[in-house]
Amino acid sequence: MTSLRPRYRSRLATALFDWLNPVPYGLFVGTLIFDIVYANTAVIFWAKAAAWLVTVGVLFAIVPRFINLGHVWFAPRGTVTSLERTDFWLNFAGIIAAIVNAFVHSRDAYAMVPLATILSIVTVALLSVAQIALALDRFNRFNLPEAVRE
Repeated sequence: MTSLRPRYRSRLATALFDWLNPVPYGLFVGTLIFDIVYANTAVIFWAKAAAWLVTVGVLFAIVPRFINLGHVWFAPRGTVTSLERTDFWLNFAGIIAAIVNAFVHSRDAYAMVPLATILSIVTVALLSVAQIALALDRFNRFNLPEAVRE
């Protein structure tokens, strides 16, 4: 039976990637929710919480992205698919949007509202499409059978 996890040169790298990769996505979704709540209520708590979430999300995104960088660009030829490269670039763009979003969240009070919400939407959308691309790659690579109703 073949594994559904991406293959890296190190089992530790694979374990760290599988453990840390979902964390930033959850934090960025939380940031988006808090940005929407802040835009509707103007309660400063939501803005401060969103700023913390996006900052912690960016920090947690560093390790999995470096592991993915090594897997995608330093792997032997023929072992990396185009969807894995697409996943890498979408995640890279999402992290850049999140970094810009962290700087936008450092603005004072309601000045961050339109741009912070837009950047949160862009970040979550890019990371969502990247995860879908990675799931499609795993589905295609291992020829998983479709669910059959009995």
